[in-house]
This record gives sequence, structure tokens and C-alpha cells, in this order.
Amino acid sequence: MFGKRMNVALLVIMMVLFTACAQEEQVELEEYPIKQNAEMKTMFGEHCIADQTFEVELSEYDGNVYVVPYAPYSEEPEFYIDIVQGDKVLTSLWEYIPEELEGETFTSLDAIAFFDTNFDDCTDIVLIETYGDTTFAAVYLGFEKEADEYDQHFYADDIFSENITEQLDTLTIPEIREFVTRGKKNGEFTSYQEAYRLKSYLCRLGNDGDIEYALIYFDADDVPELVVSTGYWVSMYTYSEGRLYTLMDQWGFGAMGNAGYEYSPKKNSLRNYNNDFAGLLLYTTYMGISEQHTLDTIATIETYNFDDANGNGMPDEEEEDSIGEYGISYIDGVEVTEEECAVYDMGEYEYIFGSMSFDEFITTLE
Repeated sequence: MFGKRMNVALLVIMMVLFTACAQEEQVELEEYPIKQNAEMKTMFGEHCIADQTFEVELSEYDGNVYVVPYAPYSEEPEFYIDIVQGDKVLTSLWEYIPEELEGETFTSLDAIAFFDTNFDDCTDIVLIETYGDTTFAAVYLGFEKEADEYDQHFYADDIFSENITEQLDTLTIPEIREFVTRGKKNGEFTSYQEAYRLKSYLCRLGNDGDIEYALIYFDADDVPELVVSTGYWVSMYTYSEGRLYTLMDQWGFGAMGNAGYEYSPKKNSLRNYNNDFAGLLLYTTYMGISEQHTLDTIATIETYNFDDANGNGMPDEEEEDSIGEYGISYIDGVEVTEEECAVYDMGEYEYIFGSMSFDEFITTLE
């Protein structure tokens, strides 16, 4: 009897100790975000959204950066995000609000994630936000690290964001990731058909106009290139060893003197005619796919159909008499002959554009 009482007493003591330890652990877990939040607010100010502030590695920058979101406040009435490295703000992401929520008040930033949403090897930033009582997704597309300074910024893709919001019943980061990437990362594709099927789906998800698709054999290998186009831009992608590569990303044509983009089948040659001053200055550019799966310029020929006597690159009144009678070409500032220009031309060029609807194109991949 005494032994049973001892066992019961020991059991009670152990339960008390266990409960105390569990409560202590729970307190520690609860205090950690508070401590972290306090540290973030010390670093970035009281208006930063501390529990959604993270130190991360983004493909756009060397070294880690802090992604710091800010709730609206008196001096800055809009939600925004700073990308910070050391004491420097590298760039800012400004507020994106769906048109139907204009005028609603920012309620919360519910989640933030960093991953490549469109297989271009750039880290994108995905947000889940609430304005008023409406929650939506916001996708900010990244940029190439080597981009010109003018292009080194994330931009909100409103159509992509709206389609994700409309087509998902539940907005969570895992749901969004699965919806746009089908669980794939670039480099994990098993065939060009799989890669092109998913990329064409993403192109449709990111556009609300008429898009057409095609497969062309741009270079000499047996893997075709994917072409996606509208009436005013064209994109082109290639596939190699499980990875999708972007060759052209919505390159515009049909305006500002740009006649469009042609290719010589199986010859790895793109040709583009562009002009200024109603054709008085003609640019003929040849490009090809490199071993690094980039579309690089091979040569740009500048042809002057006027005598640019003063060297300012434009026809002036005193040069009007020479218009149409001149025809001197240059490559990298060096005068070249017609024969020297002709070596870049592969002959039999066709325009690069899509010719199939999405459903027709998907059928060709089966």
C-alpha cells in the first residue's frame, strides 16, 4: 500500500515537472519571435513589418540582403518593401493593388516567399496581402544580375497576380508554388516537351490577350525552340539537359522602325532590320545562340543613306542633297563593303512568330 502511494506521489511529481518544463519551452518559443521582431524594428524602424522581414539570398545580388516590408504610416501612406544590404537600399517594391480594391485600406501582409515563378533563373518575390477584408496574391518578377542599372528592379506582374488570385480557392505560399511551377525547379525537366508545356501555360497565365505558340528549329540540333508571340512582341526559349533557357523575352516589334525578327532554319542565325529617320539610317543585326544558351549579337551593320558629313548621326539640312544617294555601312565604327556584310547573311529567312492556339500547341507536344 505504501509502495503504491509512493508510486502515485512520484507520478504526480513527474507530471508537475513535465508540465513546468513544457510551459517553460512554450514561453521560450513565444518569446523568440518577439525578440526577433524587436531586433528588426531596431534595425529598420518601428514601421517595418517585423514578422515578415527576412535576411535572404536573391539571385539578383551578391551576398545576403534584407527584405523589409513597411506598413503605411503618416509620412508614407502606401505599403512598400525595401531591399537592403548593409546601410544601402538597393531597390524598392512599390504598392500593387488590384483595380477592384482601389481605395481599400492595407490590412496585413500575410506571407512572403522567394522563388523562381517562371523558370528564368531569377528570384521572384511572392506576397499574400489583405486590403480591407480581401486577400490576394502579388507577384514581383525579378531581373538578371547583369541587367543595366535602369532595369535593376522588381516589378509587379498584375495579370499574373490576378490570375493566380482568381484561380486558387486557397491562397497560401505552398498552394501558389504548386499552382505555378507544378512542383518543378528549373533543371529538373525530363524533356523539352515537359518544359515547353509548363512554360506555355505560364505565358498564358501571365497575359490576357491573344497569344500564339510555335516550335521552330533555330539551330542545328534536334531540339526545337519554343516561340510565344502576340501582334507586338515575341519571346523564344530553348531547352538543354533538363533546363529551360530564355533567349528572347517579349521583344517588341512593329513600331519605332523595328520590322521584326527572322531566322534561318537550322543555321543559328537571327536577323533584325531596324531604322531611324524613315529609313535613312538602317541597322541590320545578326544574332546566334551561344554555348551558354544565350542569344548574342554577332554583328550590327549601320548603313547611312545620307552623307553624315558632320558625324552627328542624323541627317541635317545641309546634308539633304545626299539623301538617298549615299550608302556607306559600318561595323563597330569601321567602314565595310557589301561583300563583308554579306558573310553574316545565311539566306532564306523566316519571321519568328507563333501560329497555334494554346490547345493546338499542347496537342503537338503529346
